[in-house]
Amino acid sequence: MEATSLRFATAARTLGQVARREGLVAPSFRSPPRTVGLDRSIRRLPAGVVVSVRLRDRAWVAVLADMVDGVVVANLLESIDASRLRTLLWDALEAEQSLTVVEAPLQPAPRASLSAATRNVA
Repeated sequence: MEATSLRFATAARTLGQVARREGLVAPSFRSPPRTVGLDRSIRRLPAGVVVSVRLRDRAWVAVLADMVDGVVVANLLESIDASRLRTLLWDALEAEQSLTVVEAPLQPAPRASLSAATRNVA
């Protein structure tokens, strides 16, 4: 599923809420990055951090991954702290259903036919 501006805004709001709740910097999100060809860029400004993510022609989960990593990088987190925050952010995105992806239903595997010898055993 491709990313859309509305989904991007909803995800940005959710990630910002989690960051603030944890006492961290909630970066601003925008799209697309200023530099052509980049999927994600991060700028540190006097007023805060801006995470820019390309939406066009990208899978939604790839956009979300860049947004999550943008929050981690904006807060200069490493190791266990980074892992903990990533988990909190993904859980929040899942709870607000940003991760909902419409996929084709799984087809049941074809049943193997029993051989004549197996049928006669019973």
